[in-house]
Amino acid sequence: MNKITLVAIFFSMTIFSQKYETHSYKTLFEEDNFEIRNYDPVMKARAYSNTGNNNFMKLFRYISGDNEKNQKTPMTTPVYMKEDNQGSMMEFVLPSTLNENNASQPLSKDVELYMDQGGIYASVSYGGYSNKSKRNKYTSQLNNKLERMNIEKIGDFVHVSYDSPYKFYNRRNEVIIKVSY
Repeated sequence: MNKITLVAIFFSMTIFSQKYETHSYKTLFEEDNFEIRNYDPVMKARAYSNTGNNNFMKLFRYISGDNEKNQKTPMTTPVYMKEDNQGSMMEFVLPSTLNENNASQPLSKDVELYMDQGGIYASVSYGGYSNKSKRNKYTSQLNNKLERMNIEKIGDFVHVSYDSPYKFYNRRNEVIIKVSY
């Protein structure tokens, strides 16, 4: 095998076998692509934008060292996203080793850190690349399921992605919402 082939194989394996720390939860109920979960508390970094959608780069700069300790932070999953009439929001989960006492504060005023207290969430999962049509379809599916089950929603629907844009197969996306269960 030549060097180019070896590099291509290594690159492909890296892309297709991504393993990141994931926000932990316990599944309380499962039916088809629907779940009720109890999420653990976790530190998150959050960015808002009311013009355009540059939240990813704001958060990426933070985990790449644009913070008080110039500390690089490993990528984790999932990425949480929400859009409304006021703009868009994106959140990165920080590694479980970080908390309010040891997470490096962002240098940018556009990024904030906070402790998400976790809680009970309902989710619907779907595959492929996510787009507005899919997000709307699965948000509606989740909403209808919760209404049929008479489960009270708390807050807004959030769209969740577990994969980098470079992963082509077995992509995992979800719509979630906090619930009273």
